[in-house]
Amino acid sequence: MSDDDSAPELLDIAAELYGLPLADFTPERDAKAKALKGTPVAAAVKKLKKPSTAAWVVDLLVRYETEQVEQVISVGALLREAQTGMDAAQLRELTKQRRQLTAAVTTRSRGLAREHGLRVTEAVATQVEATLTAAMVDEAAAQAVRSGLLVSPLAATGVDAVDAAAAVALPEALGFEVEEATPPPREPLRAVPDLPDTKALDEAREALEEAESALSEAEKSRDEAASAFKDVEARSLQVKSEIEDLRRRLEELEEKADDVDDELTEAEETRDSAEKAVSEAAAARDAAAAEVERLEK
Repeated sequence: MSDDDSAPELLDIAAELYGLPLADFTPERDAKAKALKGTPVAAAVKKLKKPSTAAWVVDLLVRYETEQVEQVISVGALLREAQTGMDAAQLRELTKQRRQLTAAVTTRSRGLAREHGLRVTEAVATQVEATLTAAMVDEAAAQAVRSGLLVSPLAATGVDAVDAAAAVALPEALGFEVEEATPPPREPLRAVPDLPDTKALDEAREALEEAESALSEAEKSRDEAASAFKDVEARSLQVKSEIEDLRRRLEELEEKADDVDDELTEAEETRDSAEKAVSEAAAARDAAAAEVERLEK
């Protein structure tokens, strides 16, 4: 079997592996390569690179939110065509709408990843949005995203071409379209459906801005609360440590007090015995003195 003959099989295997939970990719890839040992595709399967978190999230989007990803790519193509002859104000408005669309789909990606057991950080979300933006402004990037076989995120300046081939698992992935997975029933994401402004769109934008502002404030308050908690927790541990030291010291002093009490009792008995001996010796001396005085008369 030639390399050309094995390409479809390899792409199908890759599509299966890159649709797995991120933590399962490496063991499942290795198991697949082992099962295929002796076949033309075994070595190629073994070489498949584990996707970055951001790339995996985009691959997840392509499988479970195919319509939304296609909307991003389609709107991007329309925008590229529409940019010719537009003035600066129109371009700014189109760019704003493009960002709102990619932001909406990125927000959905975070929820989708959470449904599949992975929490997406702000840094990863930024890479996901950059990848979606690249798919809008660059045709090759759009092909890479549509393949569902991304291994690294994409970024586009709109000037230089995107090296899409380096971001996918296989060179043949460009032009490959992964099959849509069956998502759980949910209300469809209401992204930006049309370019012209509408009252509903304005209200949605305003709600999004307010939600983002509220989220930012909530995250700031959470970080401040977490920092304050750590300070108080450290002080609590310090106080508890000091209390334990004082308790140990008190126990040592109590033991020492018992020893001193015993010594005091012994010393008191010794003192009483000594005083008694002094009294007896004084009495004997007085008796002897009296006898001397009597005999001298």
